[in-house]
Amino acid sequence: MANTITVGTRDSLLAIVQAELVVSALRKHFPNDSFPIDGSKTTGDLDTKTALRDFEGTGIWTTDLQNRLINGEVDIVVHSLKDVQTTLPESTVLGAITIRDDPRDVLVIKEALVKKHGYKHISELPEGSIIATSSIRRVALLARKYPHLKFKDVRGNLPTRLRKMEDDPEMSALVTAAAGLARMNWENRISQYLDADNGGILYAVGQGALGIECRAGDERVLQALQKLENPDTLLPCLAERSMLRELNGGCSVPIGVETKWADGKLKLRATVVSADGKEGVDIELEEPVDTRERAEDMGKKAASELVAKGADKILDAIIKASPHGNTQ
Repeated sequence: MANTITVGTRDSLLAIVQAELVVSALRKHFPNDSFPIDGSKTTGDLDTKTALRDFEGTGIWTTDLQNRLINGEVDIVVHSLKDVQTTLPESTVLGAITIRDDPRDVLVIKEALVKKHGYKHISELPEGSIIATSSIRRVALLARKYPHLKFKDVRGNLPTRLRKMEDDPEMSALVTAAAGLARMNWENRISQYLDADNGGILYAVGQGALGIECRAGDERVLQALQKLENPDTLLPCLAERSMLRELNGGCSVPIGVETKWADGKLKLRATVVSADGKEGVDIELEEPVDTRERAEDMGKKAASELVAKGADKILDAIIKASPHGNTQ
């Protein structure tokens, strides 16, 4: 007998594309089942004026969708994993973390500047160049590495942010996620991939992966989602999220991470940076990780090492400066 699993998502173009990727994967395993997509707007979609740092609490992209899930309006919700709180509502769980696309940030330089000057890398942008981004993490990490640059907040979905960058005469480039551009087939817009060894910044926890949330105890859905689980993505993401949870960090805190598999071990780099980029602490771990428990433990260890180097002082200062006095 055919099942129907209703898929909840934000109704932005990129979010719908991501939901369609999940539906396509589910259909390969369950060709006779139905997976209608039900898109809706979240707080973050409805309010495109407020800077991300000024929203109270986390969940501006997820809470409205989670409420629909809890109320039974949808059976699963497809999130960009980087947007998902590290502590979920009691009645929901992450049923699967899908294969991760490129997690790195990328630089998109304004087309007119590329044509005129041939710029390809962030280091080539002249002093005072303005980078478009609404991410506190990106601003802090870039300011630490490139103090000659300036930044301007830009909100909206990916096509909107690209258009705003191109149309604003002050802006020179946009920093965004590689995965979003790839899913939209806009990789030709990428000027430079940014990572620890190329551009010098780390990405957001969970970036590049999709997290599929469902109701706790919904065995019909949980069994279906198990087909999409990918250990090579799951374990690094669990380690990253464990670290973030231990640090009590959210989207209002400049925490960067980079995880890679190397010779059967998981290599984790992480950084915590002050909002102005003037202070920062870094750690690097490499351990065998073959279970969820070991991934969680590695994340806790990473957080402990960051705190031992002074990350707690940086985070405390950011929390005190927050307009709401917290980042959760």
